[in-house]
Amino acid sequence: MPQNVAPQPVPAPPQASSNPGLIEEFSNMLKNSASGLSSTWKGSQQTIDGINSTAQGAAKGAADALMSTAGQTMVKGRAVCPVASNGAPDCKAASEQLCKSKGYKSGSSVDIETSETCDAKVYISGRTGAPGECKTQNSVTRAVCQ
Repeated sequence: MPQNVAPQPVPAPPQASSNPGLIEEFSNMLKNSASGLSSTWKGSQQTIDGINSTAQGAAKGAADALMSTAGQTMVKGRAVCPVASNGAPDCKAASEQLCKSKGYKSGSSVDIETSETCDAKVYISGRTGAPGECKTQNSVTRAVCQ
């Protein structure tokens, strides 16, 4: 009588040596590229968000500046800038004078013209004025009035 012999265990197949095929290598390359592309995209998105935030701030500043000019009017005319105690022209006073002459309360100069004024004798004689004979005169020609 034959004895029952237990079947011998089948040996496990040997592990395959690491030799990936072309498809597996291509798949790994795509995965690595996609993760790199994802991190680059996130960095680009942050840069775009920063630019958008800056542009939004600039647009708000421009809108605020436009709102602050509401109620202001540009006027043309001529008002001579008086000489201040330090010898410099006081064009703030001239712009105030120009705006008040047009019916506004106050203003500030936008355009100033400088000219030389001489006595009529100098012009009639046809010569140019000697030093000290003519004066430099500053005039406000345009102002923003409120």
